[in-house]
Amino acid sequence: MKNDKKYMEQALSLAYKGKGLTSPNPAVGAVVVKNDVIVGKGWHKGAGLAHAEVEAINDAGDNSKNSTIYVTLEPCNHHGKTPPCTEKIINSGIKRVVIGCKDPNPNVSGNGILYLKDNNIDVEMSVLNKEAKTLIEDFAWYVCNDKKPFVTLKCASTIDGRIATSAFDSKWITNESSREYVHRLRHENNAILIGAGTLRADNPSLTSRINNFASKDPTRIILDPQLSIDLNAKLLTQKSNATTIIAVAENTRESKKMPLKDMGVKIIEVPYNKNNNFNLLFLLEKLGQLDIVSLLVEGGSNVISSFLQAKLINKALFFIAPKIYGGSDGISICSGKGPKLMKDAINLIDIDVSQFGQDILIQGYIK
Repeated sequence: MKNDKKYMEQALSLAYKGKGLTSPNPAVGAVVVKNDVIVGKGWHKGAGLAHAEVEAINDAGDNSKNSTIYVTLEPCNHHGKTPPCTEKIINSGIKRVVIGCKDPNPNVSGNGILYLKDNNIDVEMSVLNKEAKTLIEDFAWYVCNDKKPFVTLKCASTIDGRIATSAFDSKWITNESSREYVHRLRHENNAILIGAGTLRADNPSLTSRINNFASKDPTRIILDPQLSIDLNAKLLTQKSNATTIIAVAENTRESKKMPLKDMGVKIIEVPYNKNNNFNLLFLLEKLGQLDIVSLLVEGGSNVISSFLQAKLINKALFFIAPKIYGGSDGISICSGKGPKLMKDAINLIDIDVSQFGQDILIQGYIK
């Protein structure tokens, strides 16, 4: 129908309200439309709470009968923490369901659609399919890749590729508008990761602070093989509901770990790989077991290089400020050795370029 895209856009807009709050479930939005008027709206607000379809149908009430529901993701057809949404749709008297994308979970994909059709519901598929898939790209990766988190790399640099001065000063490379967007990314991701070097240099709190918005702090993850963290670090002493996880080398002395455990910090021992680097894949698997669906990697240069070389980055966001450092002694985006031939450099696909004031954001995916 001619207005299907318009109403799916409304459903997508609602879904983004739940982004960052629903893990390990995906963000989903729904609207109920009758006689070309929206009569019900809903979005999934958190794991264990009502799904978007239920919220929208309850909002519509008796207007659900003989209506159309637009939902960004295929309605579930199984019992979990909540009853199947397909049953709610059928019992409400809805006659038509318009879906953004199939559920990517291979164990359930298509089941909801078939059940609706078997119960004489008209089903329309793939309206704004690309946008609906992008909305849940982290969830889709997680359920299709043995519960490994979807990893987003975020980096801010000068035009000539420096993320800090020789004195490790990085405040502020980008402008306030860019930084606010990064705080939104922190809210939308389950966890954020930095290395011990960045912790010592910047002493960040790794919280999400967004003007006029009740943001959620991500789980803070520190790569600190030698457990060198200062017990007075901000992320240990400042108030936050977020968990702090420190990844340390195997067989780290219990006497070093106990003061942190007493502060509520979770310690994960990580083995080294054959190149004598932290086994980051092992760490991601452990984080996935903790229901961490999405991970934001913020660097510095050693961490960025380690994740890129291990081929564990799904999506990259590079903020480039209109500044020239003008020297070779600053901190580069990546450390260590790169490829000898340019043809072996990492290519981004599905590129998008946008601006935040005078800053430029280049983002894309690593195949």
